[in-house]
This record gives sequence, structure tokens and C-alpha cells, in this order.
Amino acid sequence: MRSGTSIGANVEESQGCQSRKDFIVKLSIAYKEARETKYWLNLFRDTDLLQPPLANSLLKDCEELLKIIGTILKTTTKNK
Repeated sequence: MRSGTSIGANVEESQGCQSRKDFIVKLSIAYKEARETKYWLNLFRDTDLLQPPLANSLLKDCEELLKIIGTILKTTTKNK
């Protein structure tokens, strides 16, 4: 729960950053939290704490977030 909600909080915080470096740091934290969330979702699915259809749907959403945040980070760091 904590890592999953931290993704949005860090993305939101990145929107108010006053420097490019701080923006990258906040988005990097969001990316790491999304990776952690993916781990927990896989674990919950594999131990039957979440039904596979729900877990797979959440994992798909998590993958999309990872792609979006990863692309933003690549674009931002490439255009220094």
C-alpha cells in the first residue's frame, strides 16, 4: 500500500520542483516505488493473496506507469 501510493505522491511533488535535478530525483523515486509495487503485486498474486485477474490488471497498470515514468526520465536526462 505504501509503495503504491508513494508513486503518485512523488509524481505530484515533482510537478512543483524548482530545479531539473530535483524533478529527476522525485521522478526517480516514483520509478523505484513502482518497481517495488510490481514486486509486491507479483508476490500477492503468486501466494494467492490477490486473485490472478485482479493482480494481472494491477500489474499491467504498474507496467504502464513504469514505461511512462521511465520515458520521462530518459527524455529529461537526455535533454540536459
